[in-house]
Amino acid sequence: MIDLRLLREDPDRVRASQRARGEDVALVDSLLSADERRRSSGVRFDELRSEQKSLGKLIPKASGDEKAELLKKAGELAAAVKTADAEQHEADEETKRLLLQLGNLVHPDVPVGGEEDFVVLETHGTIRDFGAEGFEPKDHLELGEALGAIDVERGAKVSGSRFYYLTGVGALLELALVNAAIAQATEAGFTPMLTPALVRPRAMEGTGFLGQASENVYHLEKDDYYLVGTSEVPLAAYHMDEILDADQLPMRYAGFSPCFRREAGTYGKDTRGIFRVHQFDKVEMFSYVDPADAENEHKRLLDWEKQWLTGLELPFQVIDVASGDLGASASRKFDCEAWIPTQGKYRELTSASNCDGFQARRLSVRMRDGKKVQPLATLNGTLCAVPRTIVAILENHQLADGSVRVPEVLRPYLGGREVLEPISK
Repeated sequence: MIDLRLLREDPDRVRASQRARGEDVALVDSLLSADERRRSSGVRFDELRSEQKSLGKLIPKASGDEKAELLKKAGELAAAVKTADAEQHEADEETKRLLLQLGNLVHPDVPVGGEEDFVVLETHGTIRDFGAEGFEPKDHLELGEALGAIDVERGAKVSGSRFYYLTGVGALLELALVNAAIAQATEAGFTPMLTPALVRPRAMEGTGFLGQASENVYHLEKDDYYLVGTSEVPLAAYHMDEILDADQLPMRYAGFSPCFRREAGTYGKDTRGIFRVHQFDKVEMFSYVDPADAENEHKRLLDWEKQWLTGLELPFQVIDVASGDLGASASRKFDCEAWIPTQGKYRELTSASNCDGFQARRLSVRMRDGKKVQPLATLNGTLCAVPRTIVAILENHQLADGSVRVPEVLRPYLGGREVLEPISK
């Protein structure tokens, strides 16, 4: 959540951020009004309680009519205190409810607009000219089936659409990707983490996934648990309700976990193969930093993602995501999009988001610098979303005979294998 003091001091900035996100600007005024009621009712409650305490000291000393009058007044005060307490609680709850609906403040450098209004910042690698090589590229599913690596038919039979099996070299390729990603992250100073896939409501709400993103979250109503769509959630909640010493920062974690997404609103989109699925594995980078270092850490996360995709020898572009496509928690987000030959366009493989103090305030994660205690900043960056990375590798590194060249960075994790061969030509 944002800082309420900032809202009071500069409401126009918050309105501008809401407008840029395409969200309800009137929410700002409703929140300001609720906050004013919360503060005024708090003052009223404190005044009445003080009066009640003072009166309580006079009653034992009084007698006769004076005491009767004081007791009558004490009864009236007790009722007034109870009413003021209820009003204070109601206003406080309303303020919290509205504050949780408000997205993070958009960074001033973010391009304004919707999903298609991103700005391309960099382009890396060379797009292959398959025509010049004398063959038409196959898509990842055709390649994967020939390699004995992907089975979507049995995935659909067992679990429904957008589920799959990785088999044989497909399973080995996932393990190679995960091990290589964790190795890179560990070398960069991240602590490897295996995180829970089920979390309590506070963890999901605290990271900002129960607002506009709630339609894509799986909820187990009987137990009131949520299946995570990213290990960002348990990593952000790892230090929930804790105060970290400033000299401990930055604290960096690399989480590996299964991820679950309903993919609501994508009916008919990316239905072939394993590009958009309901369950997948992912390696996620997560950082806790001093707010003053948040923008630099954001660039570092992006650099590690670029290092990873360059090592996989994939052509990709880096985009500055537009304001309407940020998600509630991020103030700014950079995506790395890999070229997918059979689609003829770049598609998202990784994201790096700066959430400033937004998640830390919601989860009560703070830092102590001397005597000062304040919310710290959290950032997250995808290093390897496995299915999409497999899609990009198969399509970009395919050979004319249907085999697939293995990028050098993965060969040590595949027993030195240089080429994945079809199981039957």
